Amino acid sequence: MENSKAKFTCEEAREIDLVDYLSSMGHLPVKIKGNDYWYLSPLRPEKTASFKVNRYINRWYDHGTAKGGNLIDFAVTYHNCTIKDLMESLQGNFSFHKPVFLFQPKGKLQNDGIEILGDYVPGSWQLVNYLKERHISCSVAQQYCREVQYRIAGRTYYAIGFKNDGAGYELRSANFKGSSSPKGITSIQMGGTEVAVFEGFFDFLSWLVVFDYTSQKPMNFCVLNSLSFFQNARRFLEQHEAIHLYLDNDPAGQNCRHEALKISAQYVDESNLYKGYKDLNEWHVNMGKAINNEKDFPEVLSAV
Repeated sequence: MENSKAKFTCEEAREIDLVDYLSSMGHLPVKIKGNDYWYLSPLRPEKTASFKVNRYINRWYDHGTAKGGNLIDFAVTYHNCTIKDLMESLQGNFSFHKPVFLFQPKGKLQNDGIEILGDYVPGSWQLVNYLKERHISCSVAQQYCREVQYRIAGRTYYAIGFKNDGAGYELRSANFKGSSSPKGITSIQMGGTEVAVFEGFFDFLSWLVVFDYTSQKPMNFCVLNSLSFFQNARRFLEQHEAIHLYLDNDPAGQNCRHEALKISAQYVDESNLYKGYKDLNEWHVNMGKAINNEKDFPEVLSAV
């Protein structure tokens, strides 16, 4: 009987981010300059890094052997296998490489033991798919987020990072929710007289997509990154003529919203927009604009 599981195609294999693929096998860059990631060659012994991956076009070149190409070209050479064998490996029938440690196992981690190694323009295959699942386009994410490389207990991971005013990061991937020190709010000033307030940065990114902020009057933004920072944020918030609250519809968010509305008439509750959903992003994913076309992901598609 024929396997009903969809086959992993060569086109899909070429879309896999080479930097992520190399990382999954324990190969990390020695240096990064722009879109160029330099490695000690995984294909031969060497002491000076001469193996380059250009992340923008998702291609590799080994200066020592004068050979290069896409992910398939690399993998069949590295594993000394056929393309058919590689496709079966990627399909999950067997594996040539070590387990992938790109993303932290499911759970939350607040500050403890997170070391930030670097941050880059979001572009890895897995993280772009994660953004797509949450209906956030790369064009929006690349303006306000970074792809953060971080280390926990000696292992390296990647996540979408959102920087706060203290230069700490909120870190999110499909399997991980955490943050690096220091924690705090993120204030974004766009020359507006009004401000929109969100608990988390995916609600903020959703707002930008839903309301096409480029066509709106200037609006400032505040992402609390935790409801515990609401009091700290008041000095910034109450400088504005109106404060639009897009807080979660859970008990904690409702309580914070109730207290804010008692403070001043400046505060305006906007949660009716996503009534019946936990937060703005959940409503957006279920009711809002789908993110699935070439316009939304130009850099990723151009690397294929």
